[in-house]
Amino acid sequence: MALFQRKPQTSDPINYVTLGLNKTLLFVGLGNPGKEYDLTRHNIGFMCLDEFASKNSEFGGWVDKKDLKCHLTTGQMGDTRVMLIKPTTFMNLSGEAVQAVQSFYKIQPDKIIVIHDELDVDFGQIRLRQGGSAAGHNGVKSIMQHQDADFGRIRVGIGPKTPPQIDSADFVLQKFSAEQQSHFKELFIESNAILSELSYGSPLGNETRSFLV
Repeated sequence: MALFQRKPQTSDPINYVTLGLNKTLLFVGLGNPGKEYDLTRHNIGFMCLDEFASKNSEFGGWVDKKDLKCHLTTGQMGDTRVMLIKPTTFMNLSGEAVQAVQSFYKIQPDKIIVIHDELDVDFGQIRLRQGGSAAGHNGVKSIMQHQDADFGRIRVGIGPKTPPQIDSADFVLQKFSAEQQSHFKELFIESNAILSELSYGSPLGNETRSFLV
């Protein structure tokens, strides 16, 4: 029988009960807090985690963990405790939330997987890899400033940049086009499949998944 251990509470009331013999996996969705950023390309990490949580009854509602600088929800999938977080810092400070959660729950870097937008990948593709550089992404760069770079990446394509001369910072803060939004169903089916596979023990390999025919 697994051993239970209660962890100290932060200032927000929530029961922290961990299964001592179980694995823990942390999914981090990147984005900016605030309604004004809804449906923007930079918030696709938030959107994918919201969809994953809503489609799996193992997860409860999101809890605002002010001490950990994130919204958090947890669920048990097989023998893995899966934690989902959305930093409540802005994108450039995402590493502060990841470090806080990682430290509090004693999560190893290779058990952290970050899902985020990727300008160098075309919309319709999702690329997976373990480790690597920030590739100019400020949220990933912030995480790397606070911990080892050996965390997983789920890179959701938002490219190509159109028009080409637009500033990249302006492009990622624009909303997805109506055409792209019409393919959100396919995108979320694919992202949910990836997150489910990882939750139930599939290794994170270097591969590209396509959701548009």
